[in-house]
Amino acid sequence: MADKNNHLVIMAGGVGSRFWPMSTAARPKQFIDVLGVGRSLLQLTYDRFKGICLPENVWVVTNKDYAENCREQLPDVPAENILLEPCRRNTAPCIAYVSWRIKSKDPRANVVVTPSDHIVTDIAEFKRVVASCLKFAGETDAIVTLGMKPTRPETGYGYIQADLSTASPRNKEIFRVDSFREKPDTDTATKYIRQNNYFWNAGIFIWSVGTIVNAFRVYQPAISKVFEGMERIYGTAEEQSLIDERYPECESISVDYAIMEKAEEIFVCPADFGWSDLGTWGSLLAESRKDLYGNSLIGDNITLFDSHNCIVHTMQEKQVVVQGLDGYIVAENDGRLLICKLSEEQRIKQFSENK
Repeated sequence: MADKNNHLVIMAGGVGSRFWPMSTAARPKQFIDVLGVGRSLLQLTYDRFKGICLPENVWVVTNKDYAENCREQLPDVPAENILLEPCRRNTAPCIAYVSWRIKSKDPRANVVVTPSDHIVTDIAEFKRVVASCLKFAGETDAIVTLGMKPTRPETGYGYIQADLSTASPRNKEIFRVDSFREKPDTDTATKYIRQNNYFWNAGIFIWSVGTIVNAFRVYQPAISKVFEGMERIYGTAEEQSLIDERYPECESISVDYAIMEKAEEIFVCPADFGWSDLGTWGSLLAESRKDLYGNSLIGDNITLFDSHNCIVHTMQEKQVVVQGLDGYIVAENDGRLLICKLSEEQRIKQFSENK
């Protein structure tokens, strides 16, 4: 049974430009059935917290442009829990806004914050870890982040260096963070993998609402001032217009820089539940079911001949036939077709801007 003080925050404002043409500015990847399973990434994120947080304690922070997408895809979430950013300001202002908003409703809230576009394969283990960390955060003034056990020298993720010498007395799975590391080059990532105390930074954070609000007051007083000053209007008809006016004053900064790298009581829970940040077509290929030749086919009536290590994502086509490709992306959406070498996928943003 979900604890009534557990709250979930889903950050759903990203534009997902690396997944063009499937993901577009009008309908980014979090609103799309990327895996071909009948649920969007946003809906899958919501689904995996069932039993941890009640629907009325789920919050979504998104861009104004995506309000309708969120309401349509998450009908069980109260409309007033979908908070709309008037402009993009990275993750720290987004988290500050929703934290003060939750605090106005439930000052004893324990909160888990997650991106909307990741995937998890072992849902039972995921739930166990999150529930355990929420309990820990509720009993302490700790900020907890989830660290994924790395399976390869990945250069696309940031890393968390943990002090594994002593676990927290309250929870033997939770350790202090020594440092956060930027996305490394291949050599550095390889060194990290050889040591057992480096973990991928999944961008999933767990804390009590009191802890995070205090952290903003101490480390980001300018951002704190914006949201502290609005306490009387949270949950009223005035909220959106005042947010529209004041939100742009916030510095555009990630919560990692704003809080995580500065605060004292930072902990990591190393975990292994089949996590992936679906950031690229290559990562989708890695996480998808493949045929004998390493191809992943997402869509109906796709046939490949003499092709290897390709990802074909054509959900709207009646019939697709591909011959003789090795290591390619073939993706179609709304009349836009991309055929691109997987090894060149970092150029997709550039390709998509060619009108």
